[in-house]
Amino acid sequence: MALSGMRGLSVFISEIRNCQNKEQERLRVDKELGNIRTRFKNEKGLTPYDKKKYVWKMLYIFMLGYDVDFGHMEAVSLISAPKYPEKQVGYLVTSCLLNENHDFLRLAINTVRNDIIGRNETFQCLALTLVGNIGGREFAESLAPDVQKLLISSSCRPLVRKKAALCLLRLFRKNPDVVNVDGWSDRMTQLLDERNLGVLTSSMSLFVALVSNNHEAYWSCLPKCVKVLERLARNHDVPQEYTYYGIPSPWLQVKTMRALQYFPTVEDPNTRRSLFEVLQRVLMGTDVVKNVNKNNASHAVLFEALALVMHLDAEKEMMSQCVALLGKFIAVREPNIRYLGLENMTRMLMVTDVQDIIKRHQAQIITSLKDPDISIRRRALDLLYGMCDVSNAKDIVEELLQYLGTADFTMREELALKAAILAEKFAPDLSWYVDVILQLIDKAGDFVSDDIWFRVVQFVTNNEDLQPYAALKAREYLDKPAIHETMVKVSAYLLGEYSHLLARRPGCTPKEIFGIIHEKLPTVSTPTISILLSTYAKILMHSQPPDPELQNQIWAIFSKYESCIDAEIQQRAVEYLTLSRKGAALMDILAEMPKFPERESSLIKKAEDTEADTAELSAIKLRAQQQASTALVVTDQRPANESPQVSQLAMVKIPSMNNMENNSVDQELTQANGILGEVEPQPPTHAPDADILGDLLSPLAIEGPPGVSAKSEHNIVSGIEGPLSEDDALALAPVGEQDNVVKPIGDVAERFHALCLKDSGVLYEDPYVQIGIKAEWRAHQGSFVLFLGNKTTSSLVSVQAVILPPSHLKLVLSSVPEIIPPRAQVQCPLEVENIRPSRDVAVLDFSYKFGTNMVNNKLRLPAVLNKFFQPTPVSAEEFFPQWRLLAGPPLKLQEVVRGVRPMSLGEMANLLNSLRLVVCPGLDPNASNLVATTTFYSESTRALLCLVRIETDPADRSQLRMTVASRDPTLTFELKEFIKEHLVSIPTASRPPPQPQIAASDPGALLAGLL
Repeated sequence: MALSGMRGLSVFISEIRNCQNKEQERLRVDKELGNIRTRFKNEKGLTPYDKKKYVWKMLYIFMLGYDVDFGHMEAVSLISAPKYPEKQVGYLVTSCLLNENHDFLRLAINTVRNDIIGRNETFQCLALTLVGNIGGREFAESLAPDVQKLLISSSCRPLVRKKAALCLLRLFRKNPDVVNVDGWSDRMTQLLDERNLGVLTSSMSLFVALVSNNHEAYWSCLPKCVKVLERLARNHDVPQEYTYYGIPSPWLQVKTMRALQYFPTVEDPNTRRSLFEVLQRVLMGTDVVKNVNKNNASHAVLFEALALVMHLDAEKEMMSQCVALLGKFIAVREPNIRYLGLENMTRMLMVTDVQDIIKRHQAQIITSLKDPDISIRRRALDLLYGMCDVSNAKDIVEELLQYLGTADFTMREELALKAAILAEKFAPDLSWYVDVILQLIDKAGDFVSDDIWFRVVQFVTNNEDLQPYAALKAREYLDKPAIHETMVKVSAYLLGEYSHLLARRPGCTPKEIFGIIHEKLPTVSTPTISILLSTYAKILMHSQPPDPELQNQIWAIFSKYESCIDAEIQQRAVEYLTLSRKGAALMDILAEMPKFPERESSLIKKAEDTEADTAELSAIKLRAQQQASTALVVTDQRPANESPQVSQLAMVKIPSMNNMENNSVDQELTQANGILGEVEPQPPTHAPDADILGDLLSPLAIEGPPGVSAKSEHNIVSGIEGPLSEDDALALAPVGEQDNVVKPIGDVAERFHALCLKDSGVLYEDPYVQIGIKAEWRAHQGSFVLFLGNKTTSSLVSVQAVILPPSHLKLVLSSVPEIIPPRAQVQCPLEVENIRPSRDVAVLDFSYKFGTNMVNNKLRLPAVLNKFFQPTPVSAEEFFPQWRLLAGPPLKLQEVVRGVRPMSLGEMANLLNSLRLVVCPGLDPNASNLVATTTFYSESTRALLCLVRIETDPADRSQLRMTVASRDPTLTFELKEFIKEHLVSIPTASRPPPQPQIAASDPGALLAGLL
């Protein structure tokens, strides 16, 4: 900022700097703002010099953090000044004070365009800088073609072309739908032949943005990128000013390699060979030196080269060379280099056949766990977790257990979870797994979640050979003078269930077991007391006929807690005391816990849900598809005539006291991705057992499918059959000439409309099949789970499910099994991505064969427009500028809607809220009107704010006037029609007639519990 000749500005800055406190500064700023405002009102007496000086002062005040809400017109007017000093300050202050939505910018568009297409290079640079900084939609629509012409012009100096490339990049990033780059492949090819490295670097930045959006259109540019890398690798025709510490233009090298990673592969053999020669030169020529700046530049190029090598799936020899180079990095003293080495080695795990090479550096990686820098310790932990398999699991888990005692408290929870997952996935035998988990609890009990010891309970319960060993280890840990409360929980449970298997061992009689557990009672919390009371009842049951002294001791404890203030403990004490007086019948009532159904591990699921999408997590997912875990194959042996078990165990939903009768016949076996689940009704005599343990370990109910109460189950299972209504015909698309013999139960269209307003429920049901949906939505992406349930006692065969997607949605459905066994259920994940706004609906083409009946239905999926809304309340200050800016069609549309279903204003507001539009009270002064807002997400539009105003007539509720506005004309139209459909034609869900009580053995009742 040149201040020569502007003495008033220099004096003002000096006075501000000399202020003793904030109050003095504020008073001086207010005085100056008042003076500037007065001078601007008398504009006729203002010289260009004075206007320039006052605008500089406004900018300085703005930089100090004060609001400058006037003088914008004067700043914009300086842009059209003929002299450079005034034009410079006009452009600079305008780009700082005004945002892209400011109305005054429209006044400057013509002036800016004249400067861009003019011959004055200085003015061109100022104009391009302003357009790039603001990057508004109107600027993009009006000026993008002129900026493109400047970029490809051969008569412009490199300085102007560089700015033009960066300006166009900014406009394209902000408004990809406005900036027309169709047919730019040939132009980009010419730009990549540019000899000036400044223009080439700016053009490469633009090229990276273009190929990230659509690489298919730029295949012809790929050889040019390789030639750029060859030129830089050979240091050919590279000016000295673009050489950084002996490295030719490292920024251009990084951008070029990043652009190549957007192409799936390099098909031309000559181009591929040239590219690998360049990458080989980078790998061979990079080493650690003492100069920090040179290290930073060379390592930036190296790590981008590593990413490109992994992307191109290079030969194993080059992969080995990459891992060896990273092995050197993790052994140096410089912590930044060690961190980068560990992080990139974790990324290398995504490549097949590299894990064995990385294992050679396992000792050095383990050493990094003891590094003083916590970020390096975290990367080392991630790498060990990702590289672990059956061959090295024992060594890695033992190292993690040793490190657990000295690890930072901020890492212990993550460390304990990962050690537990590795022990579960790669355990050579289950006794080792039990040892590891008990050591975890002993060393870091505060950081071991309940899920971990719940998992031990499942393994021990489902493997009879493991039960004596687990009970003995629990008994040994109880001998310690001080143990964690979590250890008391797991030990009490295991000894309560299996202490009778140790009766012949010294110190393991029921009386001794009771005594050592009872010693811990005064030191535990209320939830643990509940578990101990259940353990006492189990010990008493296993000691039949009971020892009178032991029985009296346990009864005394139950009697003591009969008056406990905690309702849970009181209920257990009363019930156990009553049950324990039944004598020999107690053996049947408190029998051992039945085996758990097997499901996906909740620990692995928890780790995937809570961790960020890091490189190591991607590697784990990739390797999970390539190799199976061995630890979870050890399951209970079943007779040959029974259904086989699935290979993995997991947490199950245990019935509680209140819904035990319904759930005891509804224990299902379910896994994601289409793994089958089996419904096995339990004998009635087992209900008390399920009740006792369900009450004991009720927190285990963490992974079952979303349940509903018994009352809602009867509402879901409808027995009404009849011809399809007109709305059914909308939800059930026709199936050619075929007429299904099997008719749906209930109103199919009503089910579809209900799911448009909620995320889970029944989509379709007939006498043989029930199809349910559970969905989650985030921005422009969604995730469905389709629950396909067989309600009958016979298998459903020839099952097929095909998605018929509309053009605006990307849908990927996992595989669906061809056979669904009797009373079984499959879960089929479905991923959804919204490309652009549309009301078209995806269709599920579902067919199956039952007996001789072939049933085929086409069902609409509730992946509708409002699923991609995010309710966004706005204030009056935010709403009205947006409303005024969207002046008219096609961005703002208005329509008088007639034939509106009768509803009150409150009911209409509730309808809008159910459509994920938030009603903003107070924005419209008329109490009979509604104003609602939401944000719409799609891949093409990103996030767009939508504004809706509904004007009603209290005297005539059958008509209204609706105005909808957004920055996308297609979205505006689709949203208007979507809301109109719900106001006019879509009926509200009617209340179903009361249904008769359904027996617990009815397959329909069983399947209703799955949703």
